[in-house]
Amino acid sequence: MSLNPFFMLLSGNLTRDPDLRFTPSGSAVATFNIAVNRNYQDKKTMEWVENTDFYRIITWYKLAENCAESLKKGDRVVVVGRKLSASAYEKDGEQRATMELTANIVAPSLEYASCEIKKNAKGDYSGEYQGTKTDSGEDDIDFTAEDIPF
Repeated sequence: MSLNPFFMLLSGNLTRDPDLRFTPSGSAVATFNIAVNRNYQDKKTMEWVENTDFYRIITWYKLAENCAESLKKGDRVVVVGRKLSASAYEKDGEQRATMELTANIVAPSLEYASCEIKKNAKGDYSGEYQGTKTDSGEDDIDFTAEDIPF
């Protein structure tokens, strides 16, 4: 079920190290989870409430490789993605829901940290899809269900 066709921005902390895998055709896919905290004041009790939402982030190609190399559990990141989806499942007799975001951009949050940026050499795609851009600005990516490793 697709919730939003537009871009979404999230800022949160990794709950685990990124998991890097490769499709049978050699495309890199990294997944990781982030916790997004939201504080608000309850209008009835006037007490501050902290709510945490969890998102599964999916990255592809060189972005996936860079995330796996650079990020670790606890790191604070900013994620921009275009495909937010929700799904429900049952675990131990309890209904659960998961939110997934396919990321276009992942960056460190510099609110409480600093970083050194190391640029990749131009043209260093190491297996990244090198298709042409379409007029809509989207990557022309051709993959099948067998390419998805999960």
